[in-house]
Amino acid sequence: MVLVSAVRDYINRMLQDISGMKVLILDSQTVSIVSVVYSQSELLQKEVFLVELVDSISKSKEPMSHLKAVYFLRPTSENIQHMRRQLASPRFGEYHLFFSNMLKDTQLHVLADSDEHEVVQQVQEFYADFVASDPFHFTLNMASNHMYMLPAAIDPSGLQHFCDRVVDGIAAIFLALKRRPIIRYQRTSDIAKRIAQETTKLMYQQESGLFDFRRTEISPLLLIIDRRDDPVTPLLNQWTYQAMLHELIGIQDNKVDLRNIGKISKDQQEVVLSSEQDVFFKTNMYENFGDIGMNIKRMVDEFQQVAKSNQSIQTIEDMAKFVDNYPEYRKMHGNVSKHVTLVTEMSRIVEERKLMLVSQTEQELACNGGQGAAFEAVTNLLNNESVSDIDRLRLVMLYALRYEKESPVQLMQLFNKLASRSPKYKAGLVQFLLKQAGVNKRTGDLYGNRDLLNIARNMARGLKGVENVYTQHQPLLFQTMESITKGRLRDVDYPYIGNHFQQGRPQEVVIFIVGGTTYEESRSIALQNASVSGIRFILGGSVILNSKRFLKDLEEAQRIARTSTSVV
Repeated sequence: MVLVSAVRDYINRMLQDISGMKVLILDSQTVSIVSVVYSQSELLQKEVFLVELVDSISKSKEPMSHLKAVYFLRPTSENIQHMRRQLASPRFGEYHLFFSNMLKDTQLHVLADSDEHEVVQQVQEFYADFVASDPFHFTLNMASNHMYMLPAAIDPSGLQHFCDRVVDGIAAIFLALKRRPIIRYQRTSDIAKRIAQETTKLMYQQESGLFDFRRTEISPLLLIIDRRDDPVTPLLNQWTYQAMLHELIGIQDNKVDLRNIGKISKDQQEVVLSSEQDVFFKTNMYENFGDIGMNIKRMVDEFQQVAKSNQSIQTIEDMAKFVDNYPEYRKMHGNVSKHVTLVTEMSRIVEERKLMLVSQTEQELACNGGQGAAFEAVTNLLNNESVSDIDRLRLVMLYALRYEKESPVQLMQLFNKLASRSPKYKAGLVQFLLKQAGVNKRTGDLYGNRDLLNIARNMARGLKGVENVYTQHQPLLFQTMESITKGRLRDVDYPYIGNHFQQGRPQEVVIFIVGGTTYEESRSIALQNASVSGIRFILGGSVILNSKRFLKDLEEAQRIARTSTSVV
């Protein structure tokens, strides 16, 4: 509950102390921050009768002095300019201004100078500058996520903007948790190092007073790592409920858009998937696809029982009981049809794209050796007419990441076959991935074949066999958490910043992945937190990836790198 509760507490404090009818005014980013933790009906209970975006409210002139305006905005220069214009000719009776992060003194002066009508009642900083998609998983929803792959020389101001947003998000997390961390980063990543340095500067120099919580217990650890250290996880098909939904249909701010799917009733065109509001989803979000089908059948059976009992209305008492239970019945009905629709659609996609077949080879490429067999399996799938272009591309990428050094000739054969089979394939995208995230660029032991301990573990797993061939892959993050838990995270691979070192084992760890997280990784975090290790892990990233988004970022970075002359 930690992150979701933190954001909910901030919003409660914003709304409950201001009595009367309110309008809540957000920007394009705080809208996501609020919507994942607060439902519309909850806002209504707090007497919020209108929710508007700050840029659209600028265009309207109609006075509404009976309403109190509660603004919740990121402290950007655009938002300060919006406020300046809106305070010059106020439409609302009162203005309560809340910003999701630290305001600069100059921004405060601009606001003070603009408030000539003296309508501003308060200005506060509430540090909810992140989207808390799950209790232990947050994202920053960054639009230009491809920036992390580009050398600093290409677009210095774009990269600075990217780093600033990440530092803001990380700072807000620790201000919300009321802690100041010890900071470590992945040695092979320039951008991880830069973000670590800028975060340290902010927390220990520029704003050291704000971050000095005078806590006596061991400082938490902030570990900043690069997505390119594990490019395999975002390329794989997923077989657990939440991760699979994001991979096949797409989840944005805990909502799934179903408008493109056949005939669907109006109220099911966009459905909410929140572990806070949906008990079935909370129980099943990390379960395998096979088990989900059975659990949904059980839920449908239970619903049919309820529906049957509702049909036998004979007395006035029965009727009163039905009316009392009707909202619950409607909710149950909506929930059943939502999950049935989602699973039906996913089953259709799995069948259409032959994903059982594709995924088996993907998992073999990610988890097991055997280059000859892998080459044959990938070649067969490239020749299979039923396999889609995106699946062909991902298979060749997974093969290339695994065997880039071992079989250059066969790799070229696969490149040529891919180019001839998939006209959409952008020339050189697989090579660009290897340049970005090949074996020479990575820190961690991605395939468990560098470190003796990992080799032994993989052999033991091979002998024991796996429960489910489709979910045998474990993200690199799993090993990283294990190293932290056992105090084995090597200083040489993950150096400390400055002269702040860890004294003893941390009880709280925030791992931030520059370039984005996946739901497979957030599942690893949740399962780790459910075990009794004595450490609480929180995962964050610049976006939440699926393979489509990962490839889109890769294509965009490749396009910019090609057109830029300053790339060495």
